Amino acid sequence: MELGAITRGTGPKVSLSRQATATQRARMSATARHASEGGGVSESPLGGAEKAACIYLDWNATTPIYEEVADEMRPYLTHFGNPSSSHAYGRPSKAAVKYGRDRVANLMGCSSSEVFFVGSGSEADNWAIASAIKRGKQLASCTGRPHVVTSNIEHPAILEALRAYQADGLCDFTLVEVDGEGTVCPSAVERAVTENTVLVTIMHSNNEVGAVQDISSIAKAAKRAKRDVLVHTDAAQSFGKVCVNVKELGVDLCTLVGHKLGAPKGIGALFIDESVTAFPNFLFGGGQEGGRRAGTENVLLISGLGKACEIASRDGPGISSWMKSRRDQLRDRILAGLVPVPVRINGQGDGRGLPNTLSISIAQCNASEVLAELSEDVAASAGAACHSGGAGVSSVLTAIGLDESHARGTLRLSTGRLTTEREVDRAAELLCASIQKNLKV
Repeated sequence: MELGAITRGTGPKVSLSRQATATQRARMSATARHASEGGGVSESPLGGAEKAACIYLDWNATTPIYEEVADEMRPYLTHFGNPSSSHAYGRPSKAAVKYGRDRVANLMGCSSSEVFFVGSGSEADNWAIASAIKRGKQLASCTGRPHVVTSNIEHPAILEALRAYQADGLCDFTLVEVDGEGTVCPSAVERAVTENTVLVTIMHSNNEVGAVQDISSIAKAAKRAKRDVLVHTDAAQSFGKVCVNVKELGVDLCTLVGHKLGAPKGIGALFIDESVTAFPNFLFGGGQEGGRRAGTENVLLISGLGKACEIASRDGPGISSWMKSRRDQLRDRILAGLVPVPVRINGQGDGRGLPNTLSISIAQCNASEVLAELSEDVAASAGAACHSGGAGVSSVLTAIGLDESHARGTLRLSTGRLTTEREVDRAAELLCASIQKNLKV
């Protein structure tokens, strides 16, 4: 890669001495010789993982990287400058971080100064909780132990963090129950707020049943109950599928995750509204990210996230429409193929949910067994993808009122930008045949 020749549209230009790449090539050649001499480089773990014949219907778990994103990232595989350095190596990296931040901010609907890069959605959620609790202790309105309001269908990054802080005596929290569709009632949130509430955190959309919450009304209700309470939403599943504008939502904090919208894993962002003052740091060290999140910025991943957000801003409505068409096609084919087997469709049934998500439950059918049988042909999830390896029933499905038989018979199917009509027809055929075979009557 000739660094001096790199130009990325209106983005930063990398222009350095070609001697740098010559040195890098020499080092790579040495590494190659080491490998050829039995230096310990093992066989790729991918093996047969990428199978064109396996139909991917697990887009809520993760998404493939856009080719445009990979192209955007490629120069920073070899350009190694630290974005905090002011010399010729550091300036292109600093420009790439700024360019990425600007595009993330554009998608979120906020100022670039309100976007802070993190290593994952879990980090962003933990940062929001930990810092809100610390901040809350300094509020005159909080006279007791800090209190947090959340729902009973949140991601483990929220629930497990709160349980840990409660176990350490650092906070109390209240779980607001959802209805049978997975919807959080704003008035229930308002009633749960106390004089010691420092944070309300409600996910924007649920990864299992696709329920999308009325975050704007929830934020208004929370602020009405207590003016200085912070409102956070984890919108990891929403960006790239539905419109999310943090200013219109009226939230103080918002989580975005790269690998859910065509960027690499290991990169995300936390929006912190400029009005939020005295918001403590979560990671301590250097002065990166405006002094609010220590750690050298990952230029490679930030450039990829920026490009993915640019694509989502540009093509979002068309992608959303395509995903919805494939999801509806999949639902119709499965319902028709399982007659007369009773099938329950979970989530919001009036078009309010995520456009790509289909959660179906069939009593007397073990969804894990169906997916294990089809693991080389159809990639999907039984319950939440983040913890589907466990043997327990999904807490989200329990929260919406499913009995154990229906919960264990639940398939979570999610479509994406690359899902084809032919794939949907074939997947529905395979799923219906396996379900019929595995019914326990």
